[in-house]
Amino acid sequence: MPNAPKPRVTIRDVARQAGVSIGTASRALNRAGRVSDDTIALVTQAARQLGYAPDGVARSMRTRSTGVVGILVSDLSNPLYAAIITAAETAFRAAGYSLLVASTHNRQATERDLIDVFRGRRVDGLILGACEIESADMLSRLAGDIPIVALDRDFGADCSGVHVDHYHGALKATQYLLNLGHRRIALFTPGARLRPGRERIAGFRDAYTQMGLKPGSDLVRMERSAMEFAFSEALALLSADTSPTAFICLSTRIMAGVLQAIRHSGRGIPDDVSVVGVGDSDISQLVSPNITTLTWNLGTVGAAAADLLLKQLEGQERRPAGERVLITTELMLRDSCSALDSAAAPAGQRFAAKEARRAPARR
Repeated sequence: MPNAPKPRVTIRDVARQAGVSIGTASRALNRAGRVSDDTIALVTQAARQLGYAPDGVARSMRTRSTGVVGILVSDLSNPLYAAIITAAETAFRAAGYSLLVASTHNRQATERDLIDVFRGRRVDGLILGACEIESADMLSRLAGDIPIVALDRDFGADCSGVHVDHYHGALKATQYLLNLGHRRIALFTPGARLRPGRERIAGFRDAYTQMGLKPGSDLVRMERSAMEFAFSEALALLSADTSPTAFICLSTRIMAGVLQAIRHSGRGIPDDVSVVGVGDSDISQLVSPNITTLTWNLGTVGAAAADLLLKQLEGQERRPAGERVLITTELMLRDSCSALDSAAAPAGQRFAAKEARRAPARR
């Protein structure tokens, strides 16, 4: 005869093992009410020893909470999002919540579908990252039904969110290159429909304006964060007589495409072209030379987004609507940028002359 199934461990068993009342055990496991940290630790240890698994359906009906929150981002393969999600998950787990993650692939229709799926699963709250087309009104409508936090995207007075200071980041990066003598600086960024793109383009242009200069109209390239786009666009710019002497690449995939184009054109970094990247990712640190990078604390972004949502979920006194947490940026100087004589010949002409000097040696 098959072995009879073991009786299911209940909250009563956990309470008996921990030496507390059933009510205290329940509050400790659910992080609800007044329970000391020592009691929480004692009850948690008893639950683990007994192999106690709470009845999620019963808990949901009793507390009107599933203990699950969701986060939507545009690209799960982006290492910047990976760090943000990890920090947010750590904060939610410490508060007793599980985190569901999904990718919109930067498509508005996919975002709408996933929001419906998450709401159908009765998640307690949502963090929404940047997407193809953003609507502050849509977030406001959602916020009337479910706690919402905007992650680096537009939001209205009814929502709260976390923004990275992309404007001053792009301003600093452009000023740095201008002070090195560069005048033809190419800015590659995801499209201007998204808040990060708009802020970066504004910072880039203002850096020129502050020096009494005007950027070349052909040097701002906007597209989705695709390596193929960046490679072909950068290669086309590098083939011109008045090619850029520097690139600001504000996406890890865009940076990979630009680096590939520079290598394909036969140019060297930083002797022929200077490069500023974004996010302190492996690609910035492992390529040679190491890439000067515009970065910010990704863990702080994730933790701040989780904190804003938890304050709504846990019934604390809500902060004023429309609160924004602004994350500052830093320019991490490495070896991919060099000074340029502003009176020198255009980059394409200088490179052609250098290649001509090299030609005899190669014969």
